[in-house]
Amino acid sequence: MADFATCLADDAAAAAQRWLAGLKSERRMSLHTLEAYGRDMGQFASFLQRHLGGSATLSDLETLVASDFRGFLAARRAEGAESRTIARQLSTLRSFFRFAERQGLFRNAALSAIRSPKLPHAVPKPLSPEAAKAVTEADALYTEETPQWVLARDQAVLTLLYACGLRISEAVSLTPREAATDPLVILGKGNKTRMVPVLPAARAAINAYERLCPFALKPHEPMFRGVKGGALSPRIVQLLVERLRGALGLPDTATPHALRHSFATHLLGNGADLRVIQELLGHASLSTTQIYTDVNRSHLLEQYRKAHPRA
Repeated sequence: MADFATCLADDAAAAAQRWLAGLKSERRMSLHTLEAYGRDMGQFASFLQRHLGGSATLSDLETLVASDFRGFLAARRAEGAESRTIARQLSTLRSFFRFAERQGLFRNAALSAIRSPKLPHAVPKPLSPEAAKAVTEADALYTEETPQWVLARDQAVLTLLYACGLRISEAVSLTPREAATDPLVILGKGNKTRMVPVLPAARAAINAYERLCPFALKPHEPMFRGVKGGALSPRIVQLLVERLRGALGLPDTATPHALRHSFATHLLGNGADLRVIQELLGHASLSTTQIYTDVNRSHLLEQYRKAHPRA
């Protein structure tokens, strides 16, 4: 990954560092988002270094024209970047250039002439209730040699994704102190706090794991552990679900995040209010949650076409 600190001139690199620091302290962006913004700026800086024949200074950034930005986006497209990635990178650049203008460093209006690519209307692909239940039971892969605590751990994590609608990062970072509360108090994206009730199945799964885990679980440290005792990696959970897909004959869309989609879709299908689902998922905007109404509509039309004699 290109590092903007080595690809930009000193004055531009210092400005980019202050911009990222401001996003962290003032906007309270998550570490994941900050890393993505840093990668975007690094790729842009690397492109400019090749494009301009040297490290870009603040003066260079001020004199960039629309064709320079279009050249960067074309290069990213040629490297295989999808529209969603390109749209985010444009957003990153606009954020930095607005910061530079507010700080009186330079002003460049050329970005305003660049349109973001049109994004496909992505509808989440939830699992059926039966498939979600099968995944959370998670016993299709285990042998007599598998430690019982590992089985209990995997069931607890997957149950939290489906029964509580947690993101994978939120589930693996839960501490014993946090897990003991009902409702759970979850610190999600953008440091936004939300409360999520704990279903009996989730509470039973957590209790079973804590009872069997061979490691000392300190109140303020991540509760879920890897086989060597360190914090459980999200990648381990992703690989687990990949293996379960094969064992259970599920489509490639069956991912850990699909369990969160299933949580929202199944609630909506059983009459839950959209505003309630918004709060449970921690969405800042109701429009983000409204994608689940499209899922429900798609399911309704599919069932209609299958069932109606004239369909």
